[in-house]
Amino acid sequence: MSLLRTILAELRKTATLPGAWAGMAVAVLGSVALTILNAVTVRGAVTSGQPERVADTSPFETAFAMMPLGTVGAVVIGVVAMSSEYTAARTDAGGGRQITTTLTAIPGRLRLLTAKALSVIVLVTAIAIVAVPLSVVVANVIIGDAGTEIVSIDHAVRRWAGGALYWTLTGLIAFAITVLARSGIIPLIILIANSSVVSFSLLLTNLTPLAHWLPDMAGRNLFGFPEDSVVPGGLEPIPGAIVMGCWTLALLIVAGVVFRRRDA
Repeated sequence: MSLLRTILAELRKTATLPGAWAGMAVAVLGSVALTILNAVTVRGAVTSGQPERVADTSPFETAFAMMPLGTVGAVVIGVVAMSSEYTAARTDAGGGRQITTTLTAIPGRLRLLTAKALSVIVLVTAIAIVAVPLSVVVANVIIGDAGTEIVSIDHAVRRWAGGALYWTLTGLIAFAITVLARSGIIPLIILIANSSVVSFSLLLTNLTPLAHWLPDMAGRNLFGFPEDSVVPGGLEPIPGAIVMGCWTLALLIVAGVVFRRRDA
């Protein structure tokens, strides 16, 4: 099977997984739902003459404030793309794991991992293309003329691209960790908690500035949020993207080496 056919096959397989659909729903529908709540709050504050109650009244900022939520969706997609291979089938179906069948059909392990990683990139990028513009449209409809002037297209695209890159790299990191763990439970719990409940990397910055070089902290300024709304310190967007990209590449290489050498 050629690399292109392998990529298409893995993309189709990943896109039909219930877990992947759950990740896409979190990223798209979750972002839209929170944008609606945020936009209603902004409009209410502005129309009541209390704009100081909200940090920013522009529809774009109102919508974009929800973009970090998409990180959870990216994690879910990255994890299930590989963990589905290690999930045991039903007893009446033999109780085996999908990975055995997959490696029989695609014996080239590095080619398989490359195809799966590319499928994660495609799916995460796709949800970023949908979620952000849709959230901005919803915020514009709700806030309307009550908000401040809309940001420039160039600024909006740059912010969107940075956030989409953060999502994609996070999804690939989740994918690589799942390859190493051969299970989706631990990566899901740790990475989702780190992205939404409490950031362990953020806590570490209170102990050492070296924590700013961890992948999630290094890339956090890719979202381009105002300086007064983020944790002080850390790397600028471009150096941060490079550091986060290096972490991602290193983890993918390690995952590839381990996956190639060990038993399925």
